[in-house]
Amino acid sequence: MERPLTQNIRPGEEPLDLKGYEKAGGYRALRKALKTLAPRDVTGMVKASGLRGRGGAGFLTGQKWEFIPLGPDAPHPKYLCCNTNEMEPGSFKDRLLVEGDPHQLVEAMIVSAYAVQAEVGYVFMRWTYKKSMFLLEKAIQEAYQAGYLGRNILGSGYSLDIHVHLSAGRYMCGEETGLLNALEGKRASPRAKPPHPPVSGLFGKPTVVDNAETLCSVPHIVNNGPEWFRKLSPTGEGGTKIYGVSGNVKRPGAWELPFGTRLREILEDHAGGMRDGFGFRALLPGGASTDFQISLDVDFDFGHELEAGSRLGTGTIIVLDDRTCPVGFVLNIERFMARESCGWCTPCWSGLAWVEKTLAAIEEGRGRLEDLEVLERHVRDLAPGRTFCALAPGAMEPLGSALKLFREDFERHIREGRCPWR
Repeated sequence: MERPLTQNIRPGEEPLDLKGYEKAGGYRALRKALKTLAPRDVTGMVKASGLRGRGGAGFLTGQKWEFIPLGPDAPHPKYLCCNTNEMEPGSFKDRLLVEGDPHQLVEAMIVSAYAVQAEVGYVFMRWTYKKSMFLLEKAIQEAYQAGYLGRNILGSGYSLDIHVHLSAGRYMCGEETGLLNALEGKRASPRAKPPHPPVSGLFGKPTVVDNAETLCSVPHIVNNGPEWFRKLSPTGEGGTKIYGVSGNVKRPGAWELPFGTRLREILEDHAGGMRDGFGFRALLPGGASTDFQISLDVDFDFGHELEAGSRLGTGTIIVLDDRTCPVGFVLNIERFMARESCGWCTPCWSGLAWVEKTLAAIEEGRGRLEDLEVLERHVRDLAPGRTFCALAPGAMEPLGSALKLFREDFERHIREGRCPWR
């Protein structure tokens, strides 16, 4: 089984330095791109590969890059921003990539930036990822010393500088326009769209914002071709995916697997199944802002997850066991989302606060049956298109699905005036 993203990662050991990465085939894609391919050729390869964003939205990467204006009359400078904020609860895949193989991300950013002719790259990193930042900055300095960054890279005439920006914290910094505002020194609030970042992004210039896992696929596509990438996936969506599992399973962790691997295989074979004494009840497939689902016989990719009534999201699974209160589980998620709301739009900051208070009342034995109607109304009123960004709609996905799947648990809390799991 091919694992291009994690092939150089050695658990318990330091990541490869520049010489080690080059010996393993590193920076070959950079040389190929700069010496034999035009920028549009690289974009064409990425588009033909079918690579979709691995940060949650799943937009076609090559198609996004095509929106960037090229040529002598295009606005300058252009920017490439790598989103490594990774504050979605349950997600830890980007940390694995940055700490395990930082030069891979550096090469990926250079090749991707060349494709869209960006002159400046930023890695926007979660504030707690101090080790990731240290290792990445070390790799960036080694790349400068080797002539892979800076002016006239490898004599190609192309120049690029990369900077690491440590976030001040907040979930909202992971929303692409909130990230751009934060980079500009502003409050991390979402922007109205259009214009979209490829037209007017960082400092009003054309900007591509992509997730770290997404970008790390690019050098492998350039080296091996789009058809190779497509064939890695049994379902045809292309490539591999770093799937993660957390919760009361025997082996929580993350694994690079063919994109579209069955959920049952991930949970039972790789995560080892449930811990002794715990039964499976449901899972959130793609982090905290996705719908609960019960079926495990689903090919875990974008299309099949939609058919199953949820979303792939980040592909990092959170398991709900039969000894954990689903009401308290959802309350914990909504409390986080309410706290992380930027306050930019009233439906989000006010609505999530009411959801949190209502759920807390039910969990603490103070709930009324009418509270379930209040929660259902918020699920409808905070649906996509009702807020500036996807934070509140994402928060409603676990709530709305929990009200359907675990209705009896909510009602039992209210009838008995207590949490039955305490």
